[in-house]
Formats: sequence, structure tokens, C-alpha cells
Amino acid sequence: MRTLVLNAGYEPLAVVTFRRALILVLAGKASVLAEGDEPVVGAQEILGRPSVILLNRYIRLPYDRATPVSRRGVLRRDNHRCGYCGKAASTIDHIQPKSRGGAHSWENLVACCLRCNNLKSDHTPAEMNWQLRLTPRPPRGGQWQIRELEKPTPEWDPFLSEFAA
Repeated sequence: MRTLVLNAGYEPLAVVTFRRALILVLAGKASVLAEGDEPVVGAQEILGRPSVILLNRYIRLPYDRATPVSRRGVLRRDNHRCGYCGKAASTIDHIQPKSRGGAHSWENLVACCLRCNNLKSDHTPAEMNWQLRLTPRPPRGGQWQIRELEKPTPEWDPFLSEFAA
């Protein structure tokens, strides 16, 4: 029941409910690019359920804003994998511990499994003889901020393939 909204330049803009998408289409603000299986039955007509819509006007987004640091964001950036051992991560860890002046920033945070987080405690990876599996960086791109794109539907694939990171 989700609909992918594409900006007039065909870049992913948002994911909305099919009702919101239908309102945009009926108001003439968007056009349907792909339809789902089940139609929407109205009082006087049967409409296709929009799966992907394209806005008629381009919406300028402020991409120069920095993405705020969050636990969810760090886990998502690291694909829910521990930065030390590679297993499933459920917590985050400060590479340079906060107790030693480490900042709460994208570059100093990494997704971490509970076991590694407890073993590391307030040590640095160098003190533990551990290597990071990735270099932590701030996330880039507007598509990253659309949380619903983590679980896209197959109907969206042709529209997301060129924007995949």
C-alpha cells in the first residue's frame, strides 16, 4: 500500500500511502508511472492503484544540510553489521571513547554487536588490536534519507536502479 514518489527529474523523493498518491494524481500534480495489482474501487469509477508516481513540477530540496547523527542512522549506514567482527549489530560504539574525548559524530561512531561493544568497553580499537572493517563517513545523497527505501517493492526496481548506491 506504499507508493514511490519521483521528482520531475526522476530521482526518488518520498514514499507515501497510495491514498496520498491518488490525491496527487487526481489533482493533476502527478502522473502514474506504474500501477499495483489491486484496483481502487470508487463510487463512480475504478482506478488503478498507483505504485510509482512522477511529480509534474520539480521540487528543489536542500541537500546541503548535514544529516543529524542518530543511532538508527549509524546502524543503517553500516547495514546493521558490526564494524569490528561483521556480525549483526544492534548497538553503536564510539571508536574513540567519549570518556577519552571522543566526539559524537559520524566519523567516530560505528555499528557494533553487543559482544564487541562489551569487550571493547572504554578502550580504543588499537589498544584491543582490532581493525575497523570500514571507514566511518557521514551519509551522502537524498535517497539515503528516505527510510522506506530500505525495503523496496519489486515494482520500484526499474525506477531505483540508477540511483542505487
